[in-house]
Amino acid sequence: MKIYSYEALVIGTGAAGYNAAIRLKQFGVNVAIITEGVNCGTSRNTGSDKQTYYKLGLSGDAPDSVHKMAQNLFDGGKVDGDNALCEAALSARCFMNLCELGVPFPVNRYGEFIGYKTDHDPFERATSAGPLTSKFMTEALEKKATELKIKIFDGYKAVKILKKENSACGVLCLKGKEKVAFRSGNIIMATGGPAGIYADSVYPECHAGASGLAVLAGAKMQNLDLWQYGLASINPRWNVSGTYMQVLPRFVSVDKDGTEHEFLWDYYKDKYEGLSMVFLKGYQWPFDEKKAKNGSSVIDLLVYDECVNKKRRVYLDFTKNPFNIDFERLSEEAYSYLNRAGALFGTPIERLQKMNAPAIELYASKGVDITREYLEIALCAQHNNGGIAVDKWWQTSVKGLFAAGECAGTHGISRPGGSALNAGQVGSLRAAQFISQNPNANLCEKEFLEIAQGVKIKTHKSAAEQIEKVRRRMSDFAAAVRDKEKINAALKETLAELKTATDYGVLEVLAISGAVLTAMSGADADKTKIKEVVLTDNGFEVLARDVRPIPNEDAFFENVWRSYRENKNIY
Repeated sequence: MKIYSYEALVIGTGAAGYNAAIRLKQFGVNVAIITEGVNCGTSRNTGSDKQTYYKLGLSGDAPDSVHKMAQNLFDGGKVDGDNALCEAALSARCFMNLCELGVPFPVNRYGEFIGYKTDHDPFERATSAGPLTSKFMTEALEKKATELKIKIFDGYKAVKILKKENSACGVLCLKGKEKVAFRSGNIIMATGGPAGIYADSVYPECHAGASGLAVLAGAKMQNLDLWQYGLASINPRWNVSGTYMQVLPRFVSVDKDGTEHEFLWDYYKDKYEGLSMVFLKGYQWPFDEKKAKNGSSVIDLLVYDECVNKKRRVYLDFTKNPFNIDFERLSEEAYSYLNRAGALFGTPIERLQKMNAPAIELYASKGVDITREYLEIALCAQHNNGGIAVDKWWQTSVKGLFAAGECAGTHGISRPGGSALNAGQVGSLRAAQFISQNPNANLCEKEFLEIAQGVKIKTHKSAAEQIEKVRRRMSDFAAAVRDKEKINAALKETLAELKTATDYGVLEVLAISGAVLTAMSGADADKTKIKEVVLTDNGFEVLARDVRPIPNEDAFFENVWRSYRENKNIY
């Protein structure tokens, strides 16, 4: 068995993974990256109409501050205050780093990074480099990693986190059918969300995630019942948020006989009320149960009903208006926005061309011409707001194992749109800072080899079929529309399969699915409580704890400076 040794390892080549490795290298740590595929991953392969990056306000006269941003993140519910404060305090540093690396975030003629309002955002902190913001981030960070000559092991599938007692000591990988071991006491997982557990998903098909590795390693998971679902196109997989909704497209379902139904008007007798809700879906894009009776999430439920219950295919049509629109009869918010955008005219595609031409070009680049074709959509899983539980340095409950990016469960119930991109940059920086000052020592080669050789990795021809069965079950019973009895039944099946599974890929997807179902089976509505799930020898254990408050420590400069000189305040 080949063994490689590094002071630190990063798993994943998305925006968070590259940033973690770059920071470690800059801090003098000998680091390497392991990836199943350099060009895979969510941050490289996803986006929206104008993908948002959420950061501290850097323009105008709005009285923003670090603690205001931290409070807004914390107020989303089920969020730890120390993570929120870090994400706010380091947002400007991480954002400016991306700008210096060449990510084309727009400025006005005076250099201000003008913002706009995104979902769950009381200020105008959001910015965007267009539909492909996270792709641009990943490419810019990849270029920097190349300049720094960071070693990347491409085509290495991480299959097990190796431990001695409760301390990480390395990663076991498969390179084709060959087992390869990486020895390191400092591992940063930057593997994205558990994308591979849902059949109806907007995650890129090349990205399955690896959160199951953390579950199987005994790391605590948190808030796994908190998912973000939204309307997305099926082929290609892409969010139809923002301008795609604000231009007021036509919603059409097609039954098995080929008959079209404009189904929104079966529910909305006042068509202008319905059209105004379509507009609101733009920046209220994530499904929200608080908006599911009289708000914009009614649109999600109507699409779900057509797809799942009526077995129809649902499409957006940008070529024609839903009806002859009198724009002045829209809600004040919708009318004002379209008026300011100069888009009170024409068809949806003409309005989209005026407001956001790159949103049309995006689909054209993927072989879909929405100026002529219907666009098939569904209600899909898009982002996990929970994940692996981490402390203020993004270290998990397993010593030496860190999590950054979507796989880290820092977001809570109602995160502002785009905050995930900021969190990935901040979390990877925090983990690198801690490792650089507090490294977890590597095991000696002999002891590590004994641990690595003791792990048996099995594969089965039926694995793909078994995994697809799990995904279908999760989409049917554990997505945006949930029934407690069905969730419990799905959990029972999952636990039974987990006991007998031996294929490493099946084990991983069953482990994370079981953890998610366990969290969903007894969801806690208290915003000040966090539910943790951990896999033990006796099955899944559920723990409840209070959220950690926002720190309120001594901010006297001389005291902070003194301790910074001593240990850089990394402890």
